[in-house]
Amino acid sequence: MDFRPTEEQAAAAGLAARIFRDLATHERLAAAGTGSDAELWKALTTAGLPAAVPDIGLLGLVLLLEEQGRTTAQVPLAATCAYGILAVAAHGSAEQRARLLPAFGEGAAVATGAFPARGRIRSDGDGRLTGTVPAVPWLRDATHVLVPDADRALWLVRTDAPGVAVAEVDTTAPWSAGRLTLTGARGERLGTGPDAHDQVLRTARTAFAGLQAGVCAGSLARAVEYTSTREQFGRPLSTNQGVQLRAADAHMDTEAIRVTAYEAAWRSDEGLPFAEHALTAAWWASEAGKRVVHAGQHLHGGMGADLDHPVHRHFLWGRQLDAYLGCGSELLAELGAVLADAPHDADAPHDAKAAHDAKAAHTPDTPHDAKEQQR
Repeated sequence: MDFRPTEEQAAAAGLAARIFRDLATHERLAAAGTGSDAELWKALTTAGLPAAVPDIGLLGLVLLLEEQGRTTAQVPLAATCAYGILAVAAHGSAEQRARLLPAFGEGAAVATGAFPARGRIRSDGDGRLTGTVPAVPWLRDATHVLVPDADRALWLVRTDAPGVAVAEVDTTAPWSAGRLTLTGARGERLGTGPDAHDQVLRTARTAFAGLQAGVCAGSLARAVEYTSTREQFGRPLSTNQGVQLRAADAHMDTEAIRVTAYEAAWRSDEGLPFAEHALTAAWWASEAGKRVVHAGQHLHGGMGADLDHPVHRHFLWGRQLDAYLGCGSELLAELGAVLADAPHDADAPHDAKAAHDAKAAHTPDTPHDAKEQQR
């Protein structure tokens, strides 16, 4: 495994970092409220970043979403790419790709997904859909929503079509979320069979895990800066052992989220099975993610309780992503079922050394044993 980005991936991530750094300021984020930043979204689409995702792959998208997460920028990048661009590129017909991909890439259309629907949507088999999904992220921005029915068939529905109702929903983080109600709404089929559904779900889980890695990295960076400059009893807070240990634990959790998301994305781009890897990334993003954003807020002391402080957005985003990716026990149960059904491969590495080697591939400068650390 080699998680080092290609020149194209690195260039796209660098461009995204500059755009987010320049436009996703605390003042603009506060002004956006629960809505999206239309100017920032236009800057991203004008720069060609969503349109580049089919070329830079899922790993490239994870890198872009890391940069978004660092600033908690309020734009529908993850949803449009996972449920629109990558879903259509992988499972759409030639006509659907020609019609939809340019619109999603240029920002003329915005996609999201009603995942997980948990069997709430019924189809009559002819593309007429009925049911309700209580909360869909970025639905209020979307022109199209990807809907799975009870049989795990995928239907792409226009949000302005007859029989489609969108109502505003407040979530933990300001994601422009909405309640989706379908009453005999017409959808167009995307892909065939449940395999397309499972592939889209794995892709989305990996993408949102990458977003969580950025949210956690941004929270930790703010905590490090604060504790390094804030003094108590004549010395920085960062010199206290308790602060150092809490920050170190948060750093390791963040790296675990990052490396598992990278592995799942890399395997997807290489055409390798990644069902359990996507679930592993989702579990780390859900469980470790909430630990990190709690730590980031706690390390700010009393300032962390200020709802207007920038670190509070990371806390809200981390908790929202935890809720969206799913409860840790549910993800583990699903992962156990996948592993139980998978054919046993005696040559496949399943031990701790394999996990260590995967992380070492991401961080080649990290010492590999205690002897090197002593050097």
